[in-house]
Amino acid sequence: MQAILVHEHGDSNVLRWENVPDPTAPGPHEVLVRHRAVGLNFIDIYFRTGLYPPPSLPFTPGVEAVGVVEAIGEHVQDLQPGDRVGYVYPTPGAYCERRTLPAERLVRIPDDIDDQTAAAMLLKGMTAQILLRRTFPVAPGHTVLVHAAAGGVGSLLCQAAKHLGATVIGTVGSAAKAEQARANGCDHPIDYRQDDFVEATRALTHGRGVDVVYDSVGQATFERSLDCLKPLGTMVSFGQSSGAIAPFNIGLLAGKGSLYLTRPSLFTYIAERQALEASAAELIDWVRQGVLTIPVNQTYPLASAAQAQDALEQRLTTGATVLLCE
Repeated sequence: MQAILVHEHGDSNVLRWENVPDPTAPGPHEVLVRHRAVGLNFIDIYFRTGLYPPPSLPFTPGVEAVGVVEAIGEHVQDLQPGDRVGYVYPTPGAYCERRTLPAERLVRIPDDIDDQTAAAMLLKGMTAQILLRRTFPVAPGHTVLVHAAAGGVGSLLCQAAKHLGATVIGTVGSAAKAEQARANGCDHPIDYRQDDFVEATRALTHGRGVDVVYDSVGQATFERSLDCLKPLGTMVSFGQSSGAIAPFNIGLLAGKGSLYLTRPSLFTYIAERQALEASAAELIDWVRQGVLTIPVNQTYPLASAAQAQDALEQRLTTGATVLLCE
């Protein structure tokens, strides 16, 4: 089969489309999946650059995909060949045509959700679900600040937070992205290229600050995001698209109002099968009810993963990007 391989860390040029051995036949409790679509995420870039160390070199990037079960191993009872499934898996390896995985890490994809939507929604959607329901349980009356509000996770955070009754403030990098965020439920988009987002957030909250900041940008926004919080507010740092956050004195948290800070990982929250099922089930319900619209605004052939990663890294995308295997 063919797959993307990374032999050394670097820019997108290290992504190579190569012939590789077929995956092993599924063993006990395992399933062989033929991919139809692969989700593109910033974590793929983190592994490519070495910010997140892969298990070894060379490796195949990708942590999210949707496909069809081709074969099952012994003791697999809930899945059969032909079933449509999706997964989010902490070990990279999704940028390929076929993959063998533990059955307990797979979730069924309903027939009324197409492959592209499913590949775009699992990692980003479950991330939004755990951030809003478990990391900081958002409720009516809360005010939230979402950075990169027109991005893949940001657009879903805006939609779901609005559904949960929150007032949503979001930062974006252009007028077009402001309109995109507004369409996704963001009450107050802030173009950070035109306005100071701290001053704007303080003005919108009449000086009080927000209950929670959801920050996937990292270095460029982290410390100033703390200034957007009300006393006892929560800073949720869940990504670093602008670079790693520099070490800082935790005394700042006390000085800025006894703030809470957390760096969640989806994989911790869904490590147990029951938690994975619960998160995926609510996400699927949100999509079916129309609470979430999954904007797949860019698609590329899997072989063109380098071009797709460049567009994501350069912030030229909105919504989600999907790599197509067929």
